[in-house]
Amino acid sequence: MVSRAGRFVFGPTTALRATSGAEPAARLLRRYLRPATGLPLPLSTDGTVLLALDDQLVGLGEEGYALTVGEQAVVLRARRLAGLLHGVQTVRQLLPVEVLGDTPAPGVRWSLPCVDIADSARLHWRGAMLDVARHFQPVRFLRRFVELLALHKLTVLHLHLTDDQGWRMPVPDFPALTEIGGLRSETLLGPAGGDRFDGTPHGGAYTSAELRALVAYAAERGVRIVPEIEMPGHARAALAAYPWLGNQPERPLPVWTRWGISEAVFGVDDRTLDFCRTVLGQVMDVFPGEYVHVGGDECPSTEWAASPVAMARVAREGLAGPEALRGWFLGRVGEFLLENGRVPVCWDDAGDGTPLDPRTVVMPWQDSAERPIGRGHQVVLTPWRSTYLDYPQSTDPGERSGQPGAVVTMSDVYHQPVPDHPAVLGSQCQLWTEQAPRAEDVEYLAFPRLCALADALWSASPDWAAFAAAMPVHERRLAALSVAHRSLTPTS
Repeated sequence: MVSRAGRFVFGPTTALRATSGAEPAARLLRRYLRPATGLPLPLSTDGTVLLALDDQLVGLGEEGYALTVGEQAVVLRARRLAGLLHGVQTVRQLLPVEVLGDTPAPGVRWSLPCVDIADSARLHWRGAMLDVARHFQPVRFLRRFVELLALHKLTVLHLHLTDDQGWRMPVPDFPALTEIGGLRSETLLGPAGGDRFDGTPHGGAYTSAELRALVAYAAERGVRIVPEIEMPGHARAALAAYPWLGNQPERPLPVWTRWGISEAVFGVDDRTLDFCRTVLGQVMDVFPGEYVHVGGDECPSTEWAASPVAMARVAREGLAGPEALRGWFLGRVGEFLLENGRVPVCWDDAGDGTPLDPRTVVMPWQDSAERPIGRGHQVVLTPWRSTYLDYPQSTDPGERSGQPGAVVTMSDVYHQPVPDHPAVLGSQCQLWTEQAPRAEDVEYLAFPRLCALADALWSASPDWAAFAAAMPVHERRLAALSVAHRSLTPTS
């Protein structure tokens, strides 16, 4: 960024101009600016704010943009629409903070400093996982969360849609998944292992129409949604709906009311695999993006070891033992996704040694990324020590409670080790919601730690000192948006 003297002032006659293909970015900029400024900002062929797709703009990648602000005109250029959308967020940040409000702010001079900016992202995958299975969040909050990701130029919302405690994804062929699996009788209070429950039913599920609209809403803001359906473990909600999916088909199971790891996992018969393919077919129909997450972590083999059907599968496939069924199962559903032009994603590598298709993207959360990279996988970094936001942000006595056992500070998130390797797509933070039942709890856990992730993954040379110096100003933006967040001194 090169700063120059002077300012561009938005006024009643200011108009936007967009070249072919840039219209969505111009409409988004107008949508963002009109509530607070009250300015009409029409699209016009002689507008002084130009948004342009420019194939000749080189060296800034698929997400980069160039912004030139002069006293008489503003020019925002990018090779791709994604870059223009990021540039729109930069324009918002350069304007007075009041522009982020959703009501008129009279008396504010809506102006941009004269600057020349050439900006591009270091890593492609920058995002956050939101667990809506443990505690359901309505679509209106998901849209707000998308807006907050877009403001920070974070490009992925990973939705954890199913788990032991709830199933939120509608599947027309299996309506009981949401009708039964989407509701639990009560919820454990506090961390796993306790014995206090709230005595209140908790449930919720999305409609396909709501999810399709969310995908479109996110895409308009440069955010892509990665859906996750947990398998073969974390399946208790599905087994409550359809017991025949499990290893003891005659056993009725309620949706789990506890936290932790349930031993109830999917069976490995052909009927269960067909069920998974049907579910993933519906997922692909609703979510058109490249990546589909199939879970894969924390899958006990206890039930498989005790199941004649599972042990027959072990023998028939020539596997080393029941533990290898996890990798075998992920391989089968991964093949289905690959055959349909999608890329499977899973947590961690198959620790039993069963190889996965190298086209599978792996999220290593327990160990380093070296093993999956060595096996030919692309990886998205998710180390729990620096990206799990369900842990408290500090040891302060007044800090909100979270998962016990660790503290993850804003500095921890910022200084996450990122190997310089082409297999590293990027990183994301995880918002598991056992201890975050309300939307404001989720926001508080997310911010300002997600700000740190955004800066560290975008910047070619992350600079903690510069980031810390910028945070007091950025915190004013969070406040203007009424984001529940922890007010931090940037060096904590």
